Amino acid sequence: MLIIASQQSTRQTPRKVRLVANQVRKLSLEKALEQLAVIERRSTLVVLKTIRQAIANAQHNHGLAFSDLLLKNIVITEGPRYRRFRAVSRGRAHGIIKRTSNITVTLETASTSSIAKTTTQPAAKAAVISDKKTEVGAGASVVKQGRPTTQELGKAASAQERSVQKQAVRSTVKQVRSTARPKKGAK
Repeated sequence: MLIIASQQSTRQTPRKVRLVANQVRKLSLEKALEQLAVIERRSTLVVLKTIRQAIANAQHNHGLAFSDLLLKNIVITEGPRYRRFRAVSRGRAHGIIKRTSNITVTLETASTSSIAKTTTQPAAKAAVISDKKTEVGAGASVVKQGRPTTQELGKAASAQERSVQKQAVRSTVKQVRSTARPKKGAK
């Protein structure tokens, strides 16, 4: 399963964003997050936010665990250009082009987890649909049985996993930040 997140019209040139994206493109998801925490460029923040957005989409919308995700691709394309000018002598103007970039991050699930999820999902959905169809009649009023949906079950099951994964990622990022960056002026 592919999970896609994108950031449109970011006010940074595509060339500068590609420099960061190329460094983390072939890494695992955990290593990519650690590497982005260390790189000191303005574009790392945008790439990091887009990757986190894709992870959040996978966890919230599809109920996937962080450990099941793989970084498939990061694509940086050129967005719209802003045309400005700078006034120079003799009433002339020199053109300035302010470039923007579009960032698209694609995550995929690990092959074993995607096979397991596809085999279990149809049975779970069929059970929920049959539960929703069974109704208990009480005189003239009809009341549905209060069974949780698959979405509610997925949220309950993965909520604790998500909190554990978030704490693990935060602790590794903090450790990397505290140990990797030398203080300015230190030799």
